[in-house]
Amino acid sequence: MVFTTLPPRGILGHGPKIITSNLVSARSVGSVPRLQAQLADLTPTLDNNTRSLPPASFNSIPVRGAPPPVRPVVSAYPQNREEFWRKVPVWGNVSTKEFLSYSWSTKNMVETKPQLFKFLEATLPEEVPYDKSGTRMQSRDEFIKDVFEGITAATMAVRMTPYILSRINWNDPRHDPIARQFIPLKSRMIADHPKLTLDSLHEEADSPVKGLVHRYPDKALFLPTSVCPTYCTYCTRSYAVGADTATVSKASLKPGRRRWEEALAYIASQPQLRDIVVSGGDAYYLQAEQLAHLGERLTAIPHIRRFRFASKGLAVAPGRVLDRADPWTDALVRVSDGARRVGKAVAWHTHFNHPNEISWVTEAAAQRLFEEGVTVRNQSVLLRGVNDDVETMGALVRGLADNNIFPYYVYQCDMVKSVEHLRTPLRTILDLEAKLRGSIAGFMMPSFVVDLPGGGGKRLACSYESYDRATGVSTYTAPAVTGRDKENKVYEYYDPVDSLPGNTAS
Repeated sequence: MVFTTLPPRGILGHGPKIITSNLVSARSVGSVPRLQAQLADLTPTLDNNTRSLPPASFNSIPVRGAPPPVRPVVSAYPQNREEFWRKVPVWGNVSTKEFLSYSWSTKNMVETKPQLFKFLEATLPEEVPYDKSGTRMQSRDEFIKDVFEGITAATMAVRMTPYILSRINWNDPRHDPIARQFIPLKSRMIADHPKLTLDSLHEEADSPVKGLVHRYPDKALFLPTSVCPTYCTYCTRSYAVGADTATVSKASLKPGRRRWEEALAYIASQPQLRDIVVSGGDAYYLQAEQLAHLGERLTAIPHIRRFRFASKGLAVAPGRVLDRADPWTDALVRVSDGARRVGKAVAWHTHFNHPNEISWVTEAAAQRLFEEGVTVRNQSVLLRGVNDDVETMGALVRGLADNNIFPYYVYQCDMVKSVEHLRTPLRTILDLEAKLRGSIAGFMMPSFVVDLPGGGGKRLACSYESYDRATGVSTYTAPAVTGRDKENKVYEYYDPVDSLPGNTAS
C-alpha cells in the first residue's frame, strides 16, 4: 500500500478522498490525459503551490498510486459525447459548453404558450403517428391543436428545459415516454375518477404553518418555493405549484424570509422532529445562498439529524451540476460536508421516471456528485405508458444504480385531477415489484409504495388490508400516523375506472 497526502478541503475545495490514478468510468473510452485535454476548460487543475504544501498540513490517507494531475471527475465524460440536442432545429448550432451552461438553459426554457407554439412549429415534422403502428397519421397543426386544448384542460402550466425537450423523439411525440409526462394532449385525457382531488394527500390540512407539512411524528416537509425547472402534468402538488391555469388558481408558496422563519421556528420548537424534506416546488429554484442558508439553519437545530433537498434538476437540467460558473452545486456540497462534520446526513432526492432521461450529461453530473460525497436517491412515479412494464422499470432502476443514484421509491400515481389517463391500477405496481425483486441487488431495489389519499402517508403497496380487483378499491391502515382524527383510520385507493373489468385501459 502506497501512502500519500492530500490537502484538506479548504485548499482544494474537496474533502480527503481515496483517489486512484486509473479512476475511469466503465463508460469512458480512451485515455485519461486525452479526456483531460478535451475538458480543460471545464476542470480546474492543481497549481504548483498546492502540490508543494508541507505534509504536516495534509490529511494522510491510503491511495493506490499517485493522484492524477486534475480532479478525476473528468473521467466521467465519455470520449464520444453525442450532441443530441443538435437534432432539435433551434439548437442545431449550440456547442457542448453552451448547452451545459445553466444560464443558457434558463434563457432557453419553453414556458409560455407562444414559446411552445414556436418550438413545436419549428421542430415537428409535417405529420406524426397517431397510433403506435403508424397506420394513422396526424398533421403537425392537428397535434399542436391537441396540445393547446390539453393545456387548457390541465391543472399544471407548461415549463420545459432544453435538456428535457432534447430527449424527446419529435418524430413520434404522441408515444414518447418523456413527452407523455410533460405535454398534455386533450385527445388522451379521460374523465376523472369521482374521488380525485387537487390535494389528494391533504397536505394543507396537515400544515401547522404555511409551507410546512407535519404528518409523521419525526419528519416534516418544508416547501420554501412553488417553482420547478420543469412542470410534470401529474404533479401531486398541483394545488400550489406553478402558475395559475385555466382550471386552477394556485395557493401561494412564493419564497420569502418571513414565511421561512416561521417554518424554521416551528421545526426548532418540535424536539420530536429528526428528518426534514426541503421541497417545493423544487430546491433547484433556490438560489445558492438560499440553499446554503437553509442548510446551515437546519444543521444548527440540535434535534434535526437528517435533511434532504428534493429536486428534479438532475433529471431535467443535469448540466447545472457540471457548470462551474453556477454556484448551486458547490453550495449543496458545502452544506453536505458541514452537516457530515457534525454527524448529520444530507441527501439530494431526485426524480427520474424513464431510462431515456439519462444521458452522458446525467452520468457526468452523477459522477461529480458521487466523488463530492453527495448522497443521491431517486423517487419515481409509476405512470401508464411511461414506465409501467418490467423491462422499462428494470432498465431505469439499473441505470440509476449504475450511476450511484439509489432507487428509493416507486410511487403509485396520486389521485390528483386531470391525470386519470396516467394512473395505473394497483395490480400493476404489485406485479412489477414481484417480477423485479430478486433481479436487482436488494440495496438497489426501490420500495413500491402508495402515498395514501387523505394524508395517511406512504405504505408499501403490497401491505394493503384488502384489494377488490373487481371494484378497484384497496384499503390501508397507517398506525404510526396519528393526530387530526387519524387514529384507526382506514384509507382507500381507487383504481382508474377504465382499468376495471369490462372497461379497456388505453
